[in-house]
Amino acid sequence: MTLKPARLLVLLLAVAALPAMAQNIAVVNGKAIPSSRADLMAKQAATQGQADTPELRKMVKEELINREVLVQEADKLGLGNSADVKTQLEIARQSLVIRALVADYVKKHPVSDAEIKAEYDKFKATAGDKEYRARHILVEKEDEAKAIIVKLKGGAKFEELAKASKDPGSAANGGDLDWASPASFVKPFSDAMVGLAKGSYTETPVKTQFGYHVIKLEDTRAAKVPALEEVKPQISESLQQKKLQEYQQELRAKAKVQ
Repeated sequence: MTLKPARLLVLLLAVAALPAMAQNIAVVNGKAIPSSRADLMAKQAATQGQADTPELRKMVKEELINREVLVQEADKLGLGNSADVKTQLEIARQSLVIRALVADYVKKHPVSDAEIKAEYDKFKATAGDKEYRARHILVEKEDEAKAIIVKLKGGAKFEELAKASKDPGSAANGGDLDWASPASFVKPFSDAMVGLAKGSYTETPVKTQFGYHVIKLEDTRAAKVPALEEVKPQISESLQQKKLQEYQQELRAKAKVQ
């Protein structure tokens, strides 16, 4: 059967209109709701562990229709023109645009394996080859620390005296700081700690920005440095955050702020 030109034109126009109609999930009071909104909401639901099913799509459609009805009513009442709403909309817009900027920057400036390896090697060098298990007693004044040392020399137990330490994180555990590398402590503390023999304590108060310490070395062991693959995700995240901070600082430095 041969279609007449007029009927063929009508058929072609109808077929051409199908994709446009398919791009909307509904029309509310003459205003179309594009399917791209439903796709976005479904994608967001997927990040929370929900499967993209017909049932989810139905729920999303109903939610978008309800929102459109409410928005139209709010617009009819002129609520969208209030200063507070406009301010909140601008803040929301900024957040979305900044998120897009960050995603774009991360995509264009990924952290390389070479950068991760260099950071890992730096970490290993800083950590050293030994770990130390120490206890300490922290007080505010040097005379207090000296008095504690006198008591220790008189036979008092370090763990008992540590209960009065100003360090709440270790006082309840007899001053125990668990296993750690010297790099975990401020330099005056670590220098004094590594100079101790196993089982001995500092006979002179150690001053830091936190106060005065009396330190006892319980034991040492070979450092247990995690393999690169174990810490690779954390190092990558840390380096990426550092790049983003530098990028923000660079943009801020270029900006004219009055």
